[in-house]
Amino acid sequence: MSFFKKLKEKFTTQSDAVSEKFKQGLTKTRDSFSGRVNDLVARYRKIDEDFFEELEEILIQADVGFDTVMELVDELKMEVKRRNISDAKEVQSVISEKLVDIYRGGSDGDDAKLHIQEEGLTVILFVGVNGVGKTTTIGKLAHKFKSEGKKVILAAGDTFRAGAIEQLEVWGDRVGVEVIKQGEGSDPAAVMYDAIQSAKARKADILICDTAGRLQNKVNLMKELEKVKRVIEREIPGAPHEVLLVLDATTGQNALIQAKTFKEATDVSGIVLTKLDGTAKGGIVIAIRNELSIPVKYVGLGEKMDDLQEFDAETYVYGLFANLVEEEA
Repeated sequence: MSFFKKLKEKFTTQSDAVSEKFKQGLTKTRDSFSGRVNDLVARYRKIDEDFFEELEEILIQADVGFDTVMELVDELKMEVKRRNISDAKEVQSVISEKLVDIYRGGSDGDDAKLHIQEEGLTVILFVGVNGVGKTTTIGKLAHKFKSEGKKVILAAGDTFRAGAIEQLEVWGDRVGVEVIKQGEGSDPAAVMYDAIQSAKARKADILICDTAGRLQNKVNLMKELEKVKRVIEREIPGAPHEVLLVLDATTGQNALIQAKTFKEATDVSGIVLTKLDGTAKGGIVIAIRNELSIPVKYVGLGEKMDDLQEFDAETYVYGLFANLVEEEA
């Protein structure tokens, strides 16, 4: 059975709202990436070195990343030889299968789930540069948790950016959750201390912490993040339970550079990739996972409150190849 057939069995757009969101959210990448792969397949009756060279270029332009592309194409060559594939059309399904394999990298996908504590307070620390959609993501995640019946508190730890505290308060009001804050320019670590004490006193389930996002390439910001993290660890051993780095998918390789910078300074446990619906270079998902070994835990697929979706490699690949999957006999 081809991988497309397996995906078709798993996803039907009529019954699976999540797969439909990925299908719609990845329209720009699919139109660019899958369209070019279709054109490539149509021009080549047999698979040769020229075919693979053009495929490399398509993958690189989708921001899959040079190292990842080389690995993927090498694996494709071996798979084509092993399966004795001669028809270029058959390669499309194999590409989708290998993208999933490379993303998973031997993991079973469990690392894509948030580490929510069964008992007591779960602390989620958000990091990332300004302008990537960090505060909006915090608001949407708070909405998700609240809709699941959890008591959520937000900590306004970005005390440096003008308007950041107010922006988080707007989201707090919109979602209906409390925001713990101090004045602009105050010590972020002190805000986190207050937020933890408030969360404990109110028996909250989830504490989501915002942090400063400017000067990502300067030592002082990274030291500030480490200080915040130490305060959290001191007050709640084992916390933060998640350190989520928010990246803007539309920035492509710049997002990868940011991820490398933050990974060196903090123990990033997962990526939230925003604005995936706004880019034709959605291959950055694969590059981040393969080159940094950090799982993408959530992706932003639109402006609506429920457009922040848990990431799943097979659903993502379905979104990339939806038209071909649905045509599969």
